[in-house]
Amino acid sequence: MAFGNGLDADEDMVSEINMTPLVDVMLVLLIIFIITVPVLTHSVRLDLPRADNTPDIVQPKSVTISITADGTIHWNEEVVAAAALESRLRVSAARQPQPEILIRGDRKVPYENVVKVMAAVQRAGILKLAFVTEPGT
Repeated sequence: MAFGNGLDADEDMVSEINMTPLVDVMLVLLIIFIITVPVLTHSVRLDLPRADNTPDIVQPKSVTISITADGTIHWNEEVVAAAALESRLRVSAARQPQPEILIRGDRKVPYENVVKVMAAVQRAGILKLAFVTEPGT
């Protein structure tokens, strides 16, 4: 078998593909697949228990504290005094999960009244405090 380098015009070049390495590789791959397929499909039959995997999320309730223009404080829709507000906030802070406190202050309410409510929320130990506003036009 001659592999011509182009210098000898008398000898013919071999134009056939040598199939021996290709067949060797294919036989090795076939043996590997024959060995591994039974390992992949072999398993023990079990009747596994079924479980619901949805998370159990407990949404904390929110409490809306409204402050009117004259300084009156409302717990959700109920009028409360400043002392009663502090005790209600302490009770809410002890709940698990803690409710989110939403403060709605009237546009004309003095800023001092809103700050007093914010301080009461902080003293009670409530971690979530938000302000409710209306978008401007």
